Amino acid sequence: MNIASFFSDLWADVTTQVAAVPATALWPLAAVVVCLVVPLLWHVVRHVVTIAHEAGHALVAALLGREVRGIRLHGDTSGLTTHVGSSKKIPLALVAFAGYPAPAVLGLGAAALLGVGYAYALLWVVVVVLVLVLVQIRNVYGFLVMVLAVGGFGWLASYAPDVWRVGVAYGVAWLLLLGSVRAVVELSRSRRTPAGRGSDADALARVTRLPGAAWVGVFWLVTVTCAAGGAWLMLGDGIAV
Repeated sequence: MNIASFFSDLWADVTTQVAAVPATALWPLAAVVVCLVVPLLWHVVRHVVTIAHEAGHALVAALLGREVRGIRLHGDTSGLTTHVGSSKKIPLALVAFAGYPAPAVLGLGAAALLGVGYAYALLWVVVVVLVLVLVQIRNVYGFLVMVLAVGGFGWLASYAPDVWRVGVAYGVAWLLLLGSVRAVVELSRSRRTPAGRGSDADALARVTRLPGAAWVGVFWLVTVTCAAGGAWLMLGDGIAV
C-alpha cells in the first residue's frame, strides 16, 4: 500500500459515521464497571487515566508558555509531568488543576464524537494523543507502557473487526469518564495519609487560598458532571425511552 492510498483509506475511515443504538454502549459500560471494581483489572486500565491526567498537565503547561521537560509513568499507576517556567501563581495553579479533570474532559469529548457516530475517528484520535505523549516520556517503564498502548490502539484502529472497533471506542469513553471519578475518590482517600499530601490538590492549596479538601471537591464536581454529560450523549435516547 502506497502513502497516498494509506491516507485515502485513513480519511475514509475517520469520516465514516457508524449508526449505533444505545445498547451498543452498554456492554462496553459493563466491561468498564468490572474493571473499576476488580483491583487487578483497575491497576491495568488505570494507566489510561494516568496518561490522560499527565497529558492534561503537559498541554496546559505548554499552552501557558512553560517548557515541558517530560512525563514519567510509574508501575503504581502514578505519573509525573515536569515543567519549568514562570513562578507566577495563576499559571502554576492552572497546570496543577488540569490533571484530574483532563480524563473527564477527554471522555466527554469522546462521548460527543460517539454521539454523532464517529467511533472510528475516536480511535485514531486516541492513537494521535498516545503518540504525542510517547515523545514526552522520560523513563523506561513509561516508554514500554506507551509503546504497548500505541501498538494496541494502532492495531485496533487499523485492523480489528468493526464491531470491536466500535466497542473499544465506547469502552475508552466510559473508562475516561468513570475512571476519572474513581481517581478523585482515590485522591480523597490518599490525602488522609502523610504520603498523600503531595497531590495536585495540595499543590493548588499552596498557591491559592482554598484548602486541598476544597479542590478535591471541585475535582469531584467536574468529573461527575462530565460523566453525567457523557452518559447522556451516549445513552440519551435510551434513557428517554
